[in-house]
Amino acid sequence: MRNRLLVSLCSLASILLTLASVGCGSGASDPPAASVTSTANPLVAQYTIYHFHDGLTAWVEFGTDTTYGRQTSVMTTSPILVAGMKQNTLYHMRAHVNWASGSWVDQDRTFTTGPLPSSFAVPAITVVQPTPGLSPAPGVELLSLIEPANTNMLQAVATDLQGNVIWYYPQQATPIKLMQNGDFILNLVSDLREVDLAGNTVRDVSQTQVNQSMSANGFDFTTGGFSHDVLTLANGHWIAIVKVSKNFTNLPGYPGTISILGDGIVDIDPNGNVVWAWSAFDYLDVTRFLQGLPDWTHANALVYTADGNLLISLRNQSWILKVDYENGTGTGNVLWKLGNDGDFSIAGGDSGQWFYAEHDPNLLSTNGSQMTVAIWDNGNYRINSANLICEGSPTAPPCYSRATIFQIDESTNLATVLWQYLPGTYSPWGGSIGTMSNGDVEFDISSPLNGLFSPITEVTQDANPQTVWQMTITGENAYRGSRIPSLYPGVTWLQ
Repeated sequence: MRNRLLVSLCSLASILLTLASVGCGSGASDPPAASVTSTANPLVAQYTIYHFHDGLTAWVEFGTDTTYGRQTSVMTTSPILVAGMKQNTLYHMRAHVNWASGSWVDQDRTFTTGPLPSSFAVPAITVVQPTPGLSPAPGVELLSLIEPANTNMLQAVATDLQGNVIWYYPQQATPIKLMQNGDFILNLVSDLREVDLAGNTVRDVSQTQVNQSMSANGFDFTTGGFSHDVLTLANGHWIAIVKVSKNFTNLPGYPGTISILGDGIVDIDPNGNVVWAWSAFDYLDVTRFLQGLPDWTHANALVYTADGNLLISLRNQSWILKVDYENGTGTGNVLWKLGNDGDFSIAGGDSGQWFYAEHDPNLLSTNGSQMTVAIWDNGNYRINSANLICEGSPTAPPCYSRATIFQIDESTNLATVLWQYLPGTYSPWGGSIGTMSNGDVEFDISSPLNGLFSPITEVTQDANPQTVWQMTITGENAYRGSRIPSLYPGVTWLQ
């Protein structure tokens, strides 16, 4: 009996000590439990829980009133960055702390966000939901915008589903992606940069650092900068597209010497060392150029596959390649080329059903030898069933863009269009596509008819798609626009 009493008293003491450690205290001289302060980003607050230690976890709920409505991920460290708020708005927030044998909830605290920086212009953003009875998938929009020349506009932006800016980073981002650890990664051309929600740099890898590592490790090419896409793997490696140039002489239609711009892939370990690299010049025929030279391949997206290999989208080849990466041990050989004149047949035999000058292939699922892939089909130089090329002459058929979902069967080398939507326009560059939690498809038309605006549209995925939600950005083009569940991994915001 005495031993049981001692155990109970020890458990009670442990709970009391834990409560004191998070700042509940027992006297007026004790420090406050927590505080909320501003950060360098006027839309982001820092919620500090004092005396936070190993064994505790915490999360913060926040909103414009005390019903809150949004929350952060569960964190194992303090302070917690709270993001997802509109400018010039009073917010309520409170922390929840948990440990093995109990929990504690802080009092309600308030934070007023500041204005967006006056040094940057913000594009006009409008949102409509034109179909009664249909609701968009939950989450927020993450935008990679392209500012017009000689302007200073925000480019890395997140908005709520009403079009209000709720987060930004004050530099370019083609693209910006949410990482598994809750930070963002950005391609800044000369650098790859990981930043936290407040905009603090967590990790930066420069083009110079990559070239030095490649030279030291015996790779036979150097890069002219990072380009278009980067993957972040669970092991901490970053895989990026890089620009690669090489001189050639007397190519068909190009007498003399010309410097050809191609693409490479580099695998960068957590220490900044290049441990695997690939160059298109080693595997593809430089005399195959569909859109002229010197821009030969123009890679724009990377995908990590279920079997540890890579897909790379080569817009100017109208191909998606599967590259033998094998989690860093692969040969780099091209396992297959997907697209017109590649290694697959298109179901039905109509060449016009292939994608052309594609963007943002998005791997939706893998089932044995079959992949389901969403692809934004820009349509440049599309070859129709009569073997006529759009844009080829004044009498050529018009080009058009499509949102598509393909099934790729690696066992039969057959590609099938499972779903398509023709929005009735042509966008010669940019764009993105993906499916969402409710099964709808969202796609971004970067530059319809070369206009300085971009519609991002969510439609139902059926034979007669209906528009569920549409955002129109005016004043900038959206290189990519994607619905993410929230600004925090593992958390979905329903409002």
